[in-house]
Amino acid sequence: MTDINSKTRAAPSGDDLDAPDDGSGLSLHAGSAVTSPEMLKFVELLFFAYRDFTGDADELLWDLGYGRAHHRVIHFVARHPGLRVADLLEILRITKQSLARVLKQLIDEGYVLQKSGTADRRERHLYLTQKGRNLAAKLTSLQCARVAASLESIGPGGRQAIEKFLVAMISDTDQATITALLEDGDHNSDEFSRQRSHDKYGT
Repeated sequence: MTDINSKTRAAPSGDDLDAPDDGSGLSLHAGSAVTSPEMLKFVELLFFAYRDFTGDADELLWDLGYGRAHHRVIHFVARHPGLRVADLLEILRITKQSLARVLKQLIDEGYVLQKSGTADRRERHLYLTQKGRNLAAKLTSLQCARVAASLESIGPGGRQAIEKFLVAMISDTDQATITALLEDGDHNSDEFSRQRSHDKYGT
């Protein structure tokens, strides 16, 4: 997961891009069930679904000069207040240098707070400021609205199948860890909602 700070990016150089296009389209191991037209259709649907899922938030981030790496930091710190930098690195799977650059910008511009751990002063724990919570709420509402509308279109019967499919897309070695992370996030969401209500209404 890399930082995307522009709406257009130069294509990387490489032999695959230099080769002429013969107009025949994609053909990977023709006849293989893995790369059958049906599977390629699912791959392309994922591309387009992800494009539009992220696109709603991208427009807001673009106005702030931020990219998707900033969004991911904001999202996971909102879901897990006090998240350690080391754990965030594991979640995002980006380099320390990339995360350091993104975090510095978010901290300098008042969206994220970084505090030393109480048990281990070497640990760095992350929290959102009021400004950060406001941004997180806006980004989350945009993406939740699209997901909610999509789920509504298929009815309750298909929701479990979609969740099962998405979990299955995650590497086997990560599924248990991510399931636990999601459950922890569900618990923290209640606290996040209460905090948002307090911020807005003072109750």
